[in-house]
Parts: sequence; structure tokens; C-alpha cells
Amino acid sequence: MPEGDSAVNHARIIVPVRNGGARWCEAAAALRAALADPSLVAVVDSGSSDGSDRIAARSGFEVERIDPRTFNHGRTRQAAVERFCEGREFVIFLTHDAVLEGRESLAELLSAFRDPAVGAAYGRQLPHREAGPFEAHMVLFNYGSVSETRSLADATRLGIKAAYISNSFGAYRLTALRACGGFPSHLILGEDTCVAVKMLLSGWKVRYCAEAHVRHSHAYTILQETQRYFDFGVLHAQLPELMSSFGAAEGEGARFVGSELCYMTAHAPHLLPAVLVRNSAKYAGYRLGRIFTRLPRRLCRRLSMTKVFWNLEASHIRPRTGPDIMSG
Repeated sequence: MPEGDSAVNHARIIVPVRNGGARWCEAAAALRAALADPSLVAVVDSGSSDGSDRIAARSGFEVERIDPRTFNHGRTRQAAVERFCEGREFVIFLTHDAVLEGRESLAELLSAFRDPAVGAAYGRQLPHREAGPFEAHMVLFNYGSVSETRSLADATRLGIKAAYISNSFGAYRLTALRACGGFPSHLILGEDTCVAVKMLLSGWKVRYCAEAHVRHSHAYTILQETQRYFDFGVLHAQLPELMSSFGAAEGEGARFVGSELCYMTAHAPHLLPAVLVRNSAKYAGYRLGRIFTRLPRRLCRRLSMTKVFWNLEASHIRPRTGPDIMSG
């Protein structure tokens, strides 16, 4: 496999954007500084009203504009792969609020594919510099300082974490992505997790590259956290094969709460009471998401962070069963 910038030239970088604001200005500048050829970047803009598409164009990126009502985490990314990745070996995904940390991070991420068994890889996310304690801990818990390559055999040791990946800064070998059917369109979110599960079950490996860095974190309110975890619950209800092959999410959740208590004790002890409140709300949201098929559609939409998903036909939303459970 080619090294450094040459490896990046074998990839296409795809960034979905909608009203990215000041953070997108920062992210676009960092991405432009990391590339000799900015046309390697394809931006899919979902109806931005703040000039995000113009920022992309001024940066030298290719821009495709789509109707925001058609946006879907999986379908939009898969359509971008089909449009922009012909003749490429790899695709890298970023989100508009993920800021590259160092121009070498793209090449570091692609170095995962030196192992021909690796089908997907993702980099380390660091909190934004102004991040608060809850925001910082969330990222630090999920993204450690040690790289590792995971296979299906690691499900016994890591549980659901074995299939962890993030399209906020993730890359795919296109032959592996296509062999697994690409990104699904029927999921509320977690198109990256679904592909990782299919790859692991098919014998591919997933690589975590701690040397490849972006700054990416969210200052969610308690309500937003509840909505976010409702969506995770919906995802896990939609992917019963994920739960049966990799185990329930509650074990990882308990580890997170223990870690957060330790972190707040050391860094922000005045926030310890909020740990209980926030995690109780997240758990309630998650459990409601797991039973979303029993809830009225209007209530699901209110409980969800991904509002546009609930505009889909009911037959497309409900969990699938049978041999095509992981299909798109």
C-alpha cells in the first residue's frame, strides 16, 4: 500500500454538512491544510442556510447539494460513495464538526489498511478545547490512547465495543464495504456500526488508530442526551443480530457510569449529583427506544434527536427479521 500523502491520493474524503457554522469553518480550514489536492474532498450539503456550502466551494472541495428532507445517515453516505469513489481504494468519512488534529492524521488512519484483513478503521476523537467535563469524559472514555485491531473473536472480551466505529472520522476499504452491501438506509443512525458488524461476521477486521486524531465532541443538554440514547435504543431494536452476537449494551453503560463518577470526582466534584440525573435520563431514553414499536409515532418523533427518520414509512422503520436482517 502507498505511504503518506500518496495513500491519501487513493482515497476520497466525504463530509456531510448542514449549517456547520464556525466549527465547519475551522474543520474546513484544517482539512484544506492537510491536503495537497482539495478536490479529494466531496461535501454533501443538506440545504445549509448559513453559507456552509460556499465555504466548501471556496476551500476547493467538490460540493453536492441535496434536499435536507432526503437526508439519511446511511443512504446519503452510500449515495456519495457511489457518486464520488469510482476508481478509489478507500473512502474516509468526516462530519462537519470534526476538526483534523495534524495534517498527518489522514495518512495515519489509512495506514490501518496495510493489513489486508482490515476492512474498516476509525481514528481517535479528542474533546474540543473548550469542552466541559461531561463532554470531555464522553470522548475520553470512548477513545483511548492505544490502537488495536478487532475481529469477531474479540466479541467475547469486548462485547458490543468490538463493533464500535464512528463515521465522524472513519475509513473503509471499498472492496470490503461493497462486499458487505454498503451502508443501510433503514436505520435511524449507526450505519457505521451496522457495516462494522457485517464486516466482523464476514471475517474482516476493524482497526482503531489512536495515532490519527480529530477534535470532536458535543455539549449535549440532559434532554438532548435522552433523545440521543432513545435513538441508540431504536438502533439496537432494529439490529437484533448486533445484540445476539455482541451482547447487551447495559454492561458497557455500567462501565461508563463508573468511569464518569471517577472523572467527576477528580475534575468536577460539584457535578457528581448531575451524574445520576444525566445517566438515569439516558437509560430511560435508551429503554424507551428499545420498545419504540409499541409507542405512537408522534411520541417517538418527540423523543428522538433524528426527527427526519420518523417521516419514513412505518414498514421501513420497524425491526427486520430473517436472513436479511443486516441488509440495507
